[in-house]
Amino acid sequence: MVQVPAALGLLETTGFTPAMVALDAMEKAARIEIIQAELNDALGVVLKIAGDVANVSRAIETGREWAERMGGKPSAQVISRPTPDIWPVVDGPREVNPLIQQEVVHRPADRAKGDRSVSDSAEGSALGFIETQGFTAVFQAIDTACKAANVEVLGKEKLGGGYVTIVIRGDVAAVAAAVESGKRQVEGLGKLIAAHVIPRPSASVLALLPPAIGK
Repeated sequence: MVQVPAALGLLETTGFTPAMVALDAMEKAARIEIIQAELNDALGVVLKIAGDVANVSRAIETGREWAERMGGKPSAQVISRPTPDIWPVVDGPREVNPLIQQEVVHRPADRAKGDRSVSDSAEGSALGFIETQGFTAVFQAIDTACKAANVEVLGKEKLGGGYVTIVIRGDVAAVAAAVESGKRQVEGLGKLIAAHVIPRPSASVLALLPPAIGK
């Protein structure tokens, strides 16, 4: 029989950036384990977390508040003592969406097998997210961002519906300057969904970053 946690937490929100910002806040607020993140084909991401009831409840409330603050449209639920019967659905297998040519089930262990590790979260480092509806807008924004500061482009995440996120990395000041410069370029080219800087990102956020460009 599958061993299930004391509590299962679900946070579903529009936008990849609001989801990652919420996950970072959740992991820093409570002792939880991220099971996986799954794209929902409706411009959103569902985060699935596990732990005891108190920690999962605290994390989900924190994540919901952050997702709302980021302009997402979150829905959240805590399931106490989940039945083992639902676990094959919750901890879903690998799945690829042929329309966006991208995996839609993101497991931390799978994505962490690349060239990144938790050591990337060394003190002083930061991640920057620029998410738009429209490729032209995000490409122009990230070009401007890279010209504005010494940052590294890590990867690209697509949600469908034209939503695309570019993730950059560097020291906090550089990433903040880059994101601020980049988001100003979006107007007139597309719709800005979110732009945010995460200082000292949590291990789960690092493990769920988009696949490295060129890998």
